[in-house]
Amino acid sequence: MTLPEILANATRGAGTLSVAVPPTWLQGRTVYGGLSAALALETARGLVPDAPPLRSAQISFVGPLSGEVHVTAEILRQGRNATFIEARVRGDAGVGLTATFVFMAPMDSKVDVADHPMPPVPAPEEASGGAHLHDNFFFNNFNWRYGLPRPAEPVADINRWVQLKGRDGLDPMTELIAIADATPPAAMALMTGGIGPISSMTWLINVLTPEPATRDGWWFLRAESNYARAGCSSQSMSVWNADGVPVATGMQSVALFA
Repeated sequence: MTLPEILANATRGAGTLSVAVPPTWLQGRTVYGGLSAALALETARGLVPDAPPLRSAQISFVGPLSGEVHVTAEILRQGRNATFIEARVRGDAGVGLTATFVFMAPMDSKVDVADHPMPPVPAPEEASGGAHLHDNFFFNNFNWRYGLPRPAEPVADINRWVQLKGRDGLDPMTELIAIADATPPAAMALMTGGIGPISSMTWLINVLTPEPATRDGWWFLRAESNYARAGCSSQSMSVWNADGVPVATGMQSVALFA
């Protein structure tokens, strides 16, 4: 089931959304974090349909989610320039995700800096493709291709071109949130003797444009871990469109159980 199909089957109310998430969107024992965050965003935007564009989100992955999930949203503050909305996603085990979304319209400013170049990688049309993954794993909902060549020694730096397979009719911001968390945690590249359990704990994403857009649905994702010790990894994350324009930046805290 594609993301547009999941949203089409959702039951919506004023600041609420309920839907059954199929097992093909699981990431381990929980729903893929980008999908949970996208459901939270859809619920928040439904509460204020005329809200300005999303500019930032602070997300906590509290616990596992699967099957039927229920989302609630409430306005924390609606000011002249910015609107803050909090959303919670619950499953049978309780709260699985909380998110605070900040919506803000563009404003005139004398400050203008855009210095976040994309690494020198082949275009998505020229990059080599990824293999099919095992059944009931969320990444089968994406097409993906390699970015930078694999280094001789392990480096906590993961790069991928990623394209959502089903995206027709999706709001561009919902598509961006759904895809921006699709790379494996960067610290996994340093694991030896097999991949151990991991769990994202928090995710901060800043959207750099009020109208994210790309060519043919391809986005370039990069995750770089600059610290991993005592079972906790801190990583920076970036998203560019197919023309190399920066679209989002962020940070994530990841628990490493091996």
